[in-house]
Amino acid sequence: MSTSSIQETNIGPVKTAKAASAATAHSPRFDLPGGAVGYVESSTVVPLVSISFSLRSGALADPEEKDGLSRLTARMMRRGCEGMTSTEIESAVDRLGGEIGFDVGPTTTSLHGQVIRRNLRPFLELIGKILGTPTFDQAELERLKRETLAELLESRDSDRALAGLAFRRALFGTHPYGRTASGRRHTVETLTREDVVATYKRRFIQSDVVLGFAGAISLEEAKTLGAAVVRSLPEGPRVETRIAEPTPPVGRRLFFVDKPERTQTQILIGSLGTHPRDADHWPLVAATAVFGGTFTSRMMREIRSKRGWSYGTSARLSVERKRHAFTMGAFPAAADCAPCIALELKLLEDFTNDGITPRELAFIKNYLVRSHAFDVDTAGKRLGHVLETELLDLPEDYHSRYLDHVRAVTLETANAAVKERLSAKNLVVVVVGTGTEILDAVTKAIPDLVDHAVIPFDKD
Repeated sequence: MSTSSIQETNIGPVKTAKAASAATAHSPRFDLPGGAVGYVESSTVVPLVSISFSLRSGALADPEEKDGLSRLTARMMRRGCEGMTSTEIESAVDRLGGEIGFDVGPTTTSLHGQVIRRNLRPFLELIGKILGTPTFDQAELERLKRETLAELLESRDSDRALAGLAFRRALFGTHPYGRTASGRRHTVETLTREDVVATYKRRFIQSDVVLGFAGAISLEEAKTLGAAVVRSLPEGPRVETRIAEPTPPVGRRLFFVDKPERTQTQILIGSLGTHPRDADHWPLVAATAVFGGTFTSRMMREIRSKRGWSYGTSARLSVERKRHAFTMGAFPAAADCAPCIALELKLLEDFTNDGITPRELAFIKNYLVRSHAFDVDTAGKRLGHVLETELLDLPEDYHSRYLDHVRAVTLETANAAVKERLSAKNLVVVVVGTGTEILDAVTKAIPDLVDHAVIPFDKD
């Protein structure tokens, strides 16, 4: 299970509302030492056990000008522990038939593991040792910092990653959601072993742990083995991550990421969306799916099917602890970028002004209900839903009553949600392309453009 992808980390484990679906019942919840909690979703379909060890704090807990510290600390965990070098840890994982990877998002830090059933106990003992006795070897730290800097440099090759990073920074600005888990070159270079050790001591504590098991494991086994893993960490107060509500953009603003020799472009357009605790959250989820959530959506029909401008195009809502983004995206050829943006803006204007039709709503509700089965067809998926609910502080029934939420959406509530939450006038528009070739056309394609900024693709 690789965790070295900068592109993946930049986008982060922010969830999309379209992907939300429910198990028919909650996975059993149980208490663990020091205020930790656990969940288990038992299944004997295959002789495997998946483990998710999560903390309720992530990249947003990094001090100012130390972006990337949480991720560096997490990745250092498997670079050496008491009595074992990094090579010996990797050999032990392979010998047990397991996988281990770390993932750091805005408000969560997680270790994900999987192992064959017969090696579950020694595998969890190894995880407990990795979590509880990291050595943070200086030479390993310097090596990992060099790898991280190389990954940051390599990530500039991905236009999609550049677009996502630029969009988040443009939309959220100085808000914590504008930060990146992978860090920036100048912040990673200055991180020290003392920083890593301090982060570990402050954040890896029992009260912050949410532990989940899925697969060939019983509730009693999960309680016993989970308690042993949690006890590998010290007790301590829960880490508080205070996040203010983000501020929506005012006017239409263009952020052009200038990259040479682009024959294809990346477009992201959006603003703030919704939060699961909003009364109109589910109506907006359904309406957004009509607009850009399926292969027969309005965006797909107009941009791909009719004009062939972009193989893929979509609109989505992201879910985090506070209100997050509504985005619509496409990746047309450079020659089609400006007209594609103009069309997207027109589609959004029609969407916000006129809403959706009864026929569209009936179709999307039927689609979401029918496709729900594929979102709960494995123990791992069902466990993922309850962990997401716990870690992101979602309404308790967010996943468990998914079908009820969808079926309750009416035409009136859907169209009211679109008008209330979305605006075609206040938007961030991000384009990755070659400025000398298309910047002028792109600016002209955006009516009422307030201002624009050109950002070199290799800017830190």
